[in-house]
Amino acid sequence: QVQLVESGGGLVQPGGSLRLSCAVSSVIFSSYDMAWYRQAPGKQRELVAAITSGSRSNYADTVKGRFTISRDNAENTVYLQMNSLKPEDTAVYYCNARRYVITWLNYWGQGTRVTVSS
Repeated sequence: QVQLVESGGGLVQPGGSLRLSCAVSSVIFSSYDMAWYRQAPGKQRELVAAITSGSRSNYADTVKGRFTISRDNAENTVYLQMNSLKPEDTAVYYCNARRYVITWLNYWGQGTRVTVSS
């Protein structure tokens, strides 16, 4: 069973920065596509950013130019650098790992809360 453990959430003022980390317990981490999702109160979970096993990335329009996703295959970790944070970025952020083996295998972390408020 693959386990994902997020960290780095917290309270930050508007305009501030945070870096989220997601450590993955798998010896084949490099073969997973990784992503960050978020879910704000009363809203559906949405994709924030994704990075493939080949390190191609894509972003939601709402975070382009402010957030950066990256991965360190040697450390089995994916990161989300969040700059110029806005109150509307407030949400629980979830890490996702997926790999295609006959069907898509999906794994989720427990989430880390980010609150942007003055």
